[in-house]
Amino acid sequence: MLLRQLEYLTALARERHFARAAEACHVSQPSLSAGIRTLERELKLMIVRRGRRFEGFTPEGERVVMWARRILAERDALWDDLAAMDGGLTGVLRVGAIPTALTAAQLLTTPFFDRHPKVRISLESLSSRQMVHRLAEFDLDVGLSYVDGEPLGNVRTVPLYRERYLLLTPRDGELAARTRATWEDVARLPLCLLSPQMQNRRILDRNFADAGVRAEASMETDTVSALYAHLATRRWSSVIAHAWLGLFGVPEGMCLVPMERPARNHSVGLVLADRDPGLSLVRALVDVAHRVDLAGELDAVLRRYLAPRTTSDQQVQPR
Repeated sequence: MLLRQLEYLTALARERHFARAAEACHVSQPSLSAGIRTLERELKLMIVRRGRRFEGFTPEGERVVMWARRILAERDALWDDLAAMDGGLTGVLRVGAIPTALTAAQLLTTPFFDRHPKVRISLESLSSRQMVHRLAEFDLDVGLSYVDGEPLGNVRTVPLYRERYLLLTPRDGELAARTRATWEDVARLPLCLLSPQMQNRRILDRNFADAGVRAEASMETDTVSALYAHLATRRWSSVIAHAWLGLFGVPEGMCLVPMERPARNHSVGLVLADRDPGLSLVRALVDVAHRVDLAGELDAVLRRYLAPRTTSDQQVQPR
């Protein structure tokens, strides 16, 4: 069994197409097909269902694909460890982040690059479910997601900060002068919120439900940037997470009102595959996370925006 054959197999599992898999591996399609057939002969089983085109894997083939990903991931971990011993970390760290945590990612990646300038990071936006699936398939190294909300499966977590909620509303709105907004009051406003498939929205919906109300959003979107673009029209209000302020701030003509503390709020943190030994790159990122006071940095941004409010009710809630 050759590692190259396993690379062909995992490429086919990823691309679901022989020609695209061959292109990804920089070989001809006949070479890729021959490599997989050789692997089938050695294992004495059929891995790929073949017709006029790729039709999927046999049950045994699915198991082989799982082991192929694991074996290749362990090979990469070996190279990472040896590279670290030979003069510093190199390679690519694959990071997935839920959209609502992307704005805080640079608070980790920047100090990480300061310590490990030879490493490259690939950061992409993923749902928490996609993240867990790709961690299990060794197609992702680490995630940035809610760590105490919906079930994540067999993973390790490193909490980084607890999410805080604020009303972002027009300065001439009915709640703009409040020192604190209740979930009941906010539910009556014209709202722009993230879409229900987003975990942040599901958390907000539970907070509204805990207060005995239901929020009906007249505008929904699946990106924070699009949400802010609509809020800038001053037609809607929204409940935002404090981690968004560092990047997006407060649009002109809008103001922040702290929300009353919900019965439940959730922590965002790193999500790691439960494996020993872990990748050197992942261990290095966790080390940076322990050194950086990410929660304190986000709180400092929040205090700057709330500074004009002078009463004690308008201070940042304790952790």
